[in-house]
Amino acid sequence: MVMAQSLFISLKTRYVDCEISVLAPQWTRPLLDRMVEVDRSIGLPVQHGELKLSERRALGKSLREHKFSGAIILPNSFKSALVPVHAKIPRRIGWRGEWRNMLLTDCRKLNEGNFPRMVQRFTALAYPASAEPPADIPWPALTIEVKNTEAALQAFGLETSETILAICPGAEYGDSKQWPAAHYAKLASAVLADGWQVWIFGSAKDAAIADEIEAGIDEAALQAHNLSNLAGKTSLAQVIDLMSAASVVVSNDSGLMHIAAALHKPVVGIYGSTSPDFTPPLAQRVKILVSELDCWPCFKRVCPYDHLRCLRDLDPLRVINAVAELHRLPLS
Repeated sequence: MVMAQSLFISLKTRYVDCEISVLAPQWTRPLLDRMVEVDRSIGLPVQHGELKLSERRALGKSLREHKFSGAIILPNSFKSALVPVHAKIPRRIGWRGEWRNMLLTDCRKLNEGNFPRMVQRFTALAYPASAEPPADIPWPALTIEVKNTEAALQAFGLETSETILAICPGAEYGDSKQWPAAHYAKLASAVLADGWQVWIFGSAKDAAIADEIEAGIDEAALQAHNLSNLAGKTSLAQVIDLMSAASVVVSNDSGLMHIAAALHKPVVGIYGSTSPDFTPPLAQRVKILVSELDCWPCFKRVCPYDHLRCLRDLDPLRVINAVAELHRLPLS
């Protein structure tokens, strides 16, 4: 969803007076609320992977009154193209995939070699079909209102007087994208000992690894009471607003990494089985850390060799040094 903002910005640039409505899962709508290009968000009443043909048909019919002139369909699935068809949207643009060619009026064949990045594939759909991606792709940029940030800080009793390291240890994709909790604990111990605050972000699913990190932090480093374990306690809207106050963000390759980049935060991105060649954080101040093994990248959810060396071999000192370097770099 964050990288889709590059498409929205491109559409507004090409068609200044266009109105953009985004049909998306309900939980992503706080992101859309922070994208000035989006005029309306519409909650998708089905879960990821659910077919639910009757629900999609009913939703499509309910959208006919809006008389949309075109639909850009980012997921490559067959079912994602059904709602625009039922809504009788005359132009339906997307990449070929999953037997849905007949549902698209502008069906494009993807040359992955020419479009290696996801953001290129998204943004290209704002333009006529071409063998090459657009030359100038705008980076996502989420907007923040001070009152929302202040409300979130107050809700969790947080202050911004010290330097703040935000860490995002979760990975919905699987363990193969998750830097070990013990490594995160060493990172947190180092910056806490140096007088920083540490805020741990994540969903309820990430609470276990967040607790493991907290348990592994040096007792002496915890004496200043500068650790805030927020995993599973915040809404997505609150995460966005709180992360806007961070000094540096360290994250696995996850949605929160891309949110941090879209907030123009200095980001240390940790990649395990995946590659920054496909989904890099789009920000000015970024340090990408990988372990370039012979088996990397495998793009597997679980390490096929059961050693997870791409993450375990990534020494905490490398991350600590990257954080320190980013914190020293001035904004240009």
